[in-house]
Amino acid sequence: MMLSGRHANSTTRRTLSASAQLLRRFHLDGMLLGLLGTVILFGLFVLYSAAGENVGQWINQLERLLLAMASLVLLAQIPPPWLRRISPLLYGVGVLLLLLVALHGSVGKGAQRWLDLHLFRFQPSEIMKLAVPMMCAWYVHERPLPPSLRDVMSMLLIIAVPAVLIAKQPDLGTALLVASAGILVVFLAGLSAIVITVGAIITAAAVPIAWHFMHDYQRNRVLTFLDPSQDPLGAGYHSIQSQIALGSGGLFGKGWTHGSQAQLEFLPERSTDFIFAVIGEELGLVIQLGLLLLYLAIVARALYLSVGAQNTYARLVCGSFALTFFVYVFVNTGMVSGILPVVGVPLPLISYGGTAMVTLLASFGILMSLHRHRQLVGA
Repeated sequence: MMLSGRHANSTTRRTLSASAQLLRRFHLDGMLLGLLGTVILFGLFVLYSAAGENVGQWINQLERLLLAMASLVLLAQIPPPWLRRISPLLYGVGVLLLLLVALHGSVGKGAQRWLDLHLFRFQPSEIMKLAVPMMCAWYVHERPLPPSLRDVMSMLLIIAVPAVLIAKQPDLGTALLVASAGILVVFLAGLSAIVITVGAIITAAAVPIAWHFMHDYQRNRVLTFLDPSQDPLGAGYHSIQSQIALGSGGLFGKGWTHGSQAQLEFLPERSTDFIFAVIGEELGLVIQLGLLLLYLAIVARALYLSVGAQNTYARLVCGSFALTFFVYVFVNTGMVSGILPVVGVPLPLISYGGTAMVTLLASFGILMSLHRHRQLVGA
């Protein structure tokens, strides 16, 4: 029995060692990969119920996840110097594609956001979630930190061009995420008190201007956020139904596939933007808190990896990707629970959808590359 136990322990150690070597060979971080995989598996479990037990939709999501994981592994193999060099190219191509969308984009659900390549459609705005922080980090990589006011203004221009093009599609949620990813690089680069003061004044002055250029439905979302009951069957419907679903689930939920708001289709967009409400109704507050802890663990691990990055470019890109993931979680859970306006941001790695999933896992692939290649000279 003792020999058998020792043999089993030895086999386990060899297996773990082989796994660790395989992860190192492909420049992957085992802990971060494990956390991401846990959330993804939980998302597939939840989606089956949220999609009304639609097997076809579930398989479609699984195929997209495999594509997203392939993009993570592929991007983790690219050396950091290459990532830094292609940043301006990626940004330029992204802006050109956004201009192409504005001229010849495919329209869906009242928005002109997609390019139709006949074989598939995709949203160029998703590219900018990667390109904008990478471009901002490239810009300040060889400049003194904290950046001067001139450098800050240059980075804000880099951020504003794609953000405005995306907002005009209209896609306010993605525009805010793209802008947030870029602004996080600006903050992580360090800001003087003067720059922060000037930025606060400019932001305050821009609010009424932004309100003027918002579409009517976007203004209604903001007004309804302040008082959903003023239009309970219209603009306030999403917020009211999601809060009912969250409250009715209690601590432990009504049971998987047994949520009345979700299964009877009172809850809109239950497999996409409002899937967090399905989790609350069917699985309860305890599981929701567990999911949030998993998300925080992912952010903490990503930030830890960013601290160990070798240079300014790597640290800023990794930090921005980690905190942008947090913004995803905060905005989605905030709008579902009624503390933020509804802006159409998916719950990361769980909501049904392909392009956002690929972008998120691609960002973690880049993050792993920047961390694992840090020992290379010139990275």
